[in-house]
Amino acid sequence: MMDGLSSTPPCLAQYPAKPIRESTMKQTLLQEKYPIYILELDKEETSYSSVDEILAYYRQQIEEHPFAVLIGEFDHYGHTADIEGPIGEGITAAKNIVFCFGKELMNPKMLAVRPRSIGVAEMGGHFVISFLEAPLPAANTTMEEWTLALRNPVPV
Repeated sequence: MMDGLSSTPPCLAQYPAKPIRESTMKQTLLQEKYPIYILELDKEETSYSSVDEILAYYRQQIEEHPFAVLIGEFDHYGHTADIEGPIGEGITAAKNIVFCFGKELMNPKMLAVRPRSIGVAEMGGHFVISFLEAPLPAANTTMEEWTLALRNPVPV
């Protein structure tokens, strides 16, 4: 007997369900205290083929933004390898792009949460893109829009 919610009608059983792409990034707490946004992006979902290409995309977005300023890039994978530190299984590249949206400085304590950084890691067939939640909601929205735009448009 079908309940209409959990059962697949027999006429559709031959058509396997396709996973629905999430239209937003996942939000979670890292180490139970750091609010972060994460997107896991399969390489088939994007036209970018490397961490460097994705960082070039972010660099362009930052340079075109009316008040964001690029600070630099950090090769976290290269640094960790150079000091012979442990690197998680499957990580083949990992870099951060560092920039600031700050257009005012009303409180010196805000320096603790600036600048912004978006991390991009390559792990075999996918990328993991992450950033720490910003105190300014508009900054989170902009970084999320930039990140979700890495996905190729869904064919209609």
